[in-house]
Amino acid sequence: MPVRGANVQFLFADHTLDTDRRELRRGSEPIAVEPQVFDLLIYLVQNRDRVVSKDDLIASVWGGRIVSDSTLTSRINAARKAVGDSGEGQKLIRTIARKGLRFVGAVRTRSNGDELAPAAGPPPDEIHQQSRPDLPLSDRPAIAVLPFTNMSGDPEQEYFSDGISEDIITALSKLRWFFVIARNSSFIYKGKAVHMKQIAEELGVRYVVEGSVRKGGDRVRITVQLNDVATGSHIWAERYDRGLADVFAVQDEITEAIVAAIEPQLYAAENFRAQRKSPDSMDAWDLVMRALSHYWRVTRQDNLVAQALLEKAIAIDPNYGQALGVLAASHTFSAHMGWADMATVAPVAERAAQVAILADSEDPWAHLALGSVYLFVRRFEDSLAEFELALRLNPNFSLAQGYYGLTLAYCGRGEEADEAARRALRLSPRDPFSAVYTGIASYAQFVNGKYDEAMRLARQAIRQRADFVGAHRVLTASAGMAGEAEVAAAALQELRRAQPNISLAWIARQMPIKGDAEREHYLEGFRRAGLD
Repeated sequence: MPVRGANVQFLFADHTLDTDRRELRRGSEPIAVEPQVFDLLIYLVQNRDRVVSKDDLIASVWGGRIVSDSTLTSRINAARKAVGDSGEGQKLIRTIARKGLRFVGAVRTRSNGDELAPAAGPPPDEIHQQSRPDLPLSDRPAIAVLPFTNMSGDPEQEYFSDGISEDIITALSKLRWFFVIARNSSFIYKGKAVHMKQIAEELGVRYVVEGSVRKGGDRVRITVQLNDVATGSHIWAERYDRGLADVFAVQDEITEAIVAAIEPQLYAAENFRAQRKSPDSMDAWDLVMRALSHYWRVTRQDNLVAQALLEKAIAIDPNYGQALGVLAASHTFSAHMGWADMATVAPVAERAAQVAILADSEDPWAHLALGSVYLFVRRFEDSLAEFELALRLNPNFSLAQGYYGLTLAYCGRGEEADEAARRALRLSPRDPFSAVYTGIASYAQFVNGKYDEAMRLARQAIRQRADFVGAHRVLTASAGMAGEAEVAAAALQELRRAQPNISLAWIARQMPIKGDAEREHYLEGFRRAGLD
């Protein structure tokens, strides 16, 4: 699967990797590279901020097709040779034992001949130090579920242990009397040796759940422990040895035990049972967990990989509500980011969302997806109603909270939009989507006419994700309205790099701003910045 994107050149050591011309050069000398090796190099360089697993490479470079270990090894060796590296030296492409690969060379980027700052922005830890919001403790029991450790010794099984953790987060989140940190913020600690007290302080929680998963054949062993960080005590721990087919029942048992340990009176009063409509096939669940691991990375290529995996899951289980809901949400998100045309994806997304609700009306993903579709076809009241329903079903669903804020902003309700965006950030303070939530808060300030604050928040979002076009748009329009001519010109230049197809006509057509006055207000900011 070729890795396509904007005309970007990656510069490292004495090499230039040109994504548009699909060329690799050492100095001025071209280097012959097989297409799959070239795609592998691009994927490693684009994802240099993390360890890339074998499963990631197969999904992204080979489109999920079966690939032998010898084929994969030969392509990795060829990629190293092409950039003057070796398996012994590993100066650029490093093997991380039992995890995968990581590109460790220093990289600069260049677009249209102009050198840019590193595309990935500051390291994740630095980002969060710069932009971490104040985290007041919730009046509800606040809990974080850390990603369970994969004990299988196989990096390909990472998605499985992640999926166990994600399902437990979702089950806990359905309880209105729990405040559950969203998946993406909990998962920032994956593979890191961080003290429990630090995690609790950074996320603003009292309780932390941790565990491990060992999958072998048709059996699975899950260990789990609930910690009260305030007292430093272990409240509860258990080990489960079950058949793979019983994994959903184990997740429900774990959730019940956590609830019983933290809130026994509420547990007794509510007689809690996790309400889930499990997929008919473990294979379908498996594919959805793989898809979500890509969806949460918030890149164009990962979004495409997630869609392919979700379509496979739906082919196995056509009534799998979560698969349908995530597929629809990924299509609308791609249009909002400027990766796809809304007129093309809206009918596909709406069909998937409607089928998702028919399949499982209690799945918050289905209502998030339909709310997104309604927003972009300008059915504003229906959109707000769907997001509100998604949040009733899962009060801790940060993505739904963020989209709810976005819809309020497009409806001209800036103060409410700002509150919703900040709630999303509180639910998931360390999240790849936090740039999106900060961008929504920025646009809310623009709607309110507070251009300086809008620019501050937009810059904060861009520091988190240099490629987030929404923040570039708000910064450009806000600087234009604030009369900051130089800032506006520079912001417009960066916006054109992030979204080459940007124009006044695109904004008027694609951005679902409800009121004529609000739309004209936004367009005027771009006009003053020099957009035509």
